[in-house]
Amino acid sequence: MKRVLIIAGAALVLFALIAQPAASASWVKEIVGGLGYAAQAVITFVRELFPS
Repeated sequence: MKRVLIIAGAALVLFALIAQPAASASWVKEIVGGLGYAAQAVITFVRELFPS
């Protein structure tokens, strides 16, 4: 069952990339931007814990 869900998810992502490439690129940019923001927040948190 898990393998079927992984294959179905991959097929859905591939379909989205082919059907709407501009929207897919926008989603990826938003996700990467959010990850960058989260990483920056963690770095700020650690720096506040251990000031130099």
